[in-house]
Amino acid sequence: MNKSIFAALAAMSMAVSGPALAASKKETSCTHQAAVVAAVQQARLDRVKERQVSATVQAKATWPEDFNTAIPLVTPWVYQMKMRDVKKNDLAAAWKEMCLAQ
Repeated sequence: MNKSIFAALAAMSMAVSGPALAASKKETSCTHQAAVVAAVQQARLDRVKERQVSATVQAKATWPEDFNTAIPLVTPWVYQMKMRDVKKNDLAAAWKEMCLAQ
């Protein structure tokens, strides 16, 4: 995975979750962020064109609207991966683990 994109996503994670959140709020935030990642990953698997991902993912959003800001940050990360890596890896689980470690 591209380390510079992970760094940008980590910064976004901190901006969305904030350092002062209680553990339960952080867990909730990380869960919503992971849902965004999973939705973008599914869009890639469904062969949605990259420029249409934001609209497609937002149409199916199950998270609070505030988390839609992550879509344009996550999309290039997922779309730069080889398809075999997108199919093989649970990107949402990896994201949630990284988010909770912050």
